[in-house]
Amino acid sequence: MIQNIIDELKNQGIELDAVQLELLNYLNDSFKKNSNFLANFTKKNINKSFYIWGDVGRGKTLIANEFIKNIELEKGVFHYIDFMQNIHESLSKLSGKKNPIDEIAKSLNRKYKIIFIDEFQVEDVADAMIIGNLLNQLIQYGMLIFLTSNAHPDNLYKNGLQRKKFMNSMTNIKNSMSIYELKGEKDYRTRNIYKVNNDAAKSFTYNDILDLIKNNFQISFPFTTTLKVNSREFQCKLCSKDVLWISFNNFFRQPTGSKDFKEICKYIDWIFVDDFKKCSENQEDIIRRFISFIDICYRENIKVKFFINNLDLDKIYSGTNLQILWNRCLSRLHEMQTIEYLER
Repeated sequence: MIQNIIDELKNQGIELDAVQLELLNYLNDSFKKNSNFLANFTKKNINKSFYIWGDVGRGKTLIANEFIKNIELEKGVFHYIDFMQNIHESLSKLSGKKNPIDEIAKSLNRKYKIIFIDEFQVEDVADAMIIGNLLNQLIQYGMLIFLTSNAHPDNLYKNGLQRKKFMNSMTNIKNSMSIYELKGEKDYRTRNIYKVNNDAAKSFTYNDILDLIKNNFQISFPFTTTLKVNSREFQCKLCSKDVLWISFNNFFRQPTGSKDFKEICKYIDWIFVDDFKKCSENQEDIIRRFISFIDICYRENIKVKFFINNLDLDKIYSGTNLQILWNRCLSRLHEMQTIEYLER
């Protein structure tokens, strides 16, 4: 199984580092310890679930996802936010019924043998009261659960309301799961995205960029193409929790401003920009907005990937009125494409 995963990732241009390989081997060895894992799958009280935690961008999602793909059992793969949204919708439908959490657990157990919840994070008191009970029920049914998170279980829902009750529900979960810290400082996404050739002569198609996003970020399908900022909506190519993909030619024609860019930088880690067009004095509104966008991204250390496609970045603006501002912007654009900027 391991070699299949390594080969598949290499085909995607991804090479695991030593610490990531360690996690992959750990998952594989944990399964091998119980050679009759699949035969004994429905038995209760088998410690066969995993909680993987570590810093952003270390590859938790990537490795867990690839490992689960190679297990031939029915599986449900969710981002935590999407998972909880589904649970709240189910609770609404079951309103007035006795033990609705148990009904939801039974339904999930009938549908899946494996559940993977990515970016497990508990920030809301209602979610805290629900998720602990639900996971306990699923564990009792013998379901295999994978959780990935940026925090150790003991640090979840810190300073939250009724946290003691939540932590009590987490005790059995912790005892039923193997807790593994994926260590290391390198952000694999940064390296993978940096390695993609940014040469002006290279032309990237829509599918090229979408594949790059899919291989490095956990996104839900169908994904949204509407960005909601400051009670307004803007068109984009893709918007998810971690990544925003915008068209230079479209996005900066919209009435965006510095207030919007600041808000975007609060919750987006990566921004992809394509569809660059040459602009003269007649398109200076586009250039002004783009300069403001770059200034704010640079100040906030936001990672931005530019897909120039057969254009010279230095010659996108051919006017003279904004030349001083554009020269400063160009300097930042070139710096923002370096590995030193991306890893700082």
